[in-house]
Amino acid sequence: MTVRLAKIVMALSLAGFALLVAFGNLVDYGSNFAFVRHVLSMDTTFPDNALMGRAITRPVLWHAGYALIIAAEAVTGLLLVVGAASLWRARYASAMAFQAAKRWVVAGCTLGFVLWFFGFMAVGGEWFAMWQSKVWNGQEAAFRFYMALLGVLVFVNQPDTELA
Repeated sequence: MTVRLAKIVMALSLAGFALLVAFGNLVDYGSNFAFVRHVLSMDTTFPDNALMGRAITRPVLWHAGYALIIAAEAVTGLLLVVGAASLWRARYASAMAFQAAKRWVVAGCTLGFVLWFFGFMAVGGEWFAMWQSKVWNGQEAAFRFYMALLGVLVFVNQPDTELA
């Protein structure tokens, strides 16, 4: 039972994190909007780098990108809340039923991984050369986020035994 409860608590902790991030981005829209604007416009990358043709300089696209990020954060959090609730309901169930209840946690962790690994590391970091910016580089934070998601995903998916 301890392992099952740990899986529930970890899923709920990730849910809280993702929802807090989404909430913070809504309440303090301007702070992280500046981050998105600078990354997409590539205005703090190395001067005259050959990738500048990728820059997005239209404010409507900055807002659309930021809205997509916030939506992905919120949906990640909601999927993890549903997942934690599903695991909670199945905590006394058979190993097979508890395994089936993990699907929402898997979905939430996967969406969060896609957001923070693919969105921030691949798209932001590589496509928009975020790594070149000394000020607007979110790769370290994104790494912490997607590694936490990946760790919980691996742990949650470990097989569970029948309860005695």
